[in-house]
Amino acid sequence: VQLVESGGGLVQPGGSLRLSCAASGFTFSSYAMRWYRQTPGKEREMVATISSTGGSTNYADSVKGRFTIARDNAKNTVSLQMNSLKPEDTAVYYCYVYRGGLKYWGQGTQVTVSS
Repeated sequence: VQLVESGGGLVQPGGSLRLSCAASGFTFSSYAMRWYRQTPGKEREMVATISSTGGSTNYADSVKGRFTIARDNAKNTVSLQMNSLKPEDTAVYYCYVYRGGLKYWGQGTQVTVSS
């Protein structure tokens, strides 16, 4: 299993970023996918979840209405569109899949929201 995130960077408050995660090594279309984030000294926080078909999504209260998770099962990718970004969204964002009783994480991509 390999998960590779991209799309992080520095953005001003109120701006937007789109993260992408390229998955390989498993049958992507059979598994729910998640985005998590983590800041120093804090536990990793679930940001968004999408079902295997993309028909169901779930979001942390802190990002509802601002973030959108989506997937493309033909391309084995999952994305996170982040709008109206706030300084408190600053974190390392991770792509995640739970498969075969094991947790798999990408290497993470840094998102910094600052003026």
